[in-house]
Amino acid sequence: MLFASTIINYIDRQTLSILAPFLKADYHWTNTDFATILISFRIAYTLGQALCGRLLDRLGSRRGLSLTVAFYAAVAMLTSTAQGIGSFRVFRFLLGAGESANWPGAAKTVSEWFPARQRAWAVALYDSGSSIGGAIAPFLVLGMYRWFGSWRPAFLVTGSLGLLWILVWQRVHAVADANPQDAPPPPVTTDPVGWGYLLRFRQTWGILLGRTLLDPYWFFMSEWFPLYLMSKGHNVEQSILGFWAPFLAGDLGNFFGGGLSSYWIKRGWPVGRARRGVILVFGPSMLLLAAATMTTNFVALVAIFSYVTFAYACCATMFLALPADVYDTRAVATVSGLSGAGAGVGTLLSTYLIGRISDRISFEPVIWGGAIVPCIATIVFLTMVRGSRTPDPRRALQPFD
Repeated sequence: MLFASTIINYIDRQTLSILAPFLKADYHWTNTDFATILISFRIAYTLGQALCGRLLDRLGSRRGLSLTVAFYAAVAMLTSTAQGIGSFRVFRFLLGAGESANWPGAAKTVSEWFPARQRAWAVALYDSGSSIGGAIAPFLVLGMYRWFGSWRPAFLVTGSLGLLWILVWQRVHAVADANPQDAPPPPVTTDPVGWGYLLRFRQTWGILLGRTLLDPYWFFMSEWFPLYLMSKGHNVEQSILGFWAPFLAGDLGNFFGGGLSSYWIKRGWPVGRARRGVILVFGPSMLLLAAATMTTNFVALVAIFSYVTFAYACCATMFLALPADVYDTRAVATVSGLSGAGAGVGTLLSTYLIGRISDRISFEPVIWGGAIVPCIATIVFLTMVRGSRTPDPRRALQPFD
């Protein structure tokens, strides 16, 4: 169900990026104009993750995810009524507010239902929904655009998927709750841990800063890749259809990273060492992205972005598993939300810079930044997210060696 929710989440958000070449032509937007729409989403998504993390730790995953999915499904459908750049900014802001609950909610659900040796696999499964959703979206959205001859039905149809998900989620969760012998949830806690307490620990800052530096690559790929390919001289439909390959590679990376760390844990490695091993191998390998500045060949560009997205996804799976690895379940959604908010700040800044730099210079400086910054994220994680020596009277931290 978390996998399905993430697919729907990404189909909803990718609808705009896939339609961007057509909307830019219809409304005469520049890259900077398009960036302001993305920034509207990102502002709400950034604030919303921190707030929704706290909300989900209080409401629980069942109620919290039902409410937030209903909200963003309605907003996605209402986007079909947009009339210009101002209304697109409003609808994307509201969509970001609703969609921000998905990852904190998924992280909390995983911490409630899975032991440490299975969490990376569970995270890989639900996070791979972003890749699957991104890979499906071009075919689904372009098909509807061609069929209806308009972009508006695409928002209406993709938004309705969330409402169907809620009906199934309520039923599945009710069955799971009624069968504790199959997958016993932990006792419900009434002592959620606040932001101020959690920010005392360097582990919180390591997870937050690591995602702040790493996540902007994903949003560059998922929101700008068709426009980047067009800047290299490729036509609109070729660029959009080439969009699916990095998403597929990201899906494989989710499972490879999760599977590799789980394999090491089964071999006797501590959880922390297994997570660090994956990031140390794949974070620096994202430097390969710089090779995109040296070619205009369509196949080569898609291949480069596909490998780098694979490497990103291996690392991202580790970062998404960390809140459940490092913290007690009553703090997991809060830490996940804080790290998501940090990622949002990084993506806000990068989105603005991408629009400005690509309009004034080219995409090439952006590519170099995307290659180098993940290496810095690797260093941050390796040095900051380790076992704690700070006193923890509320026992929010778990052992993480």
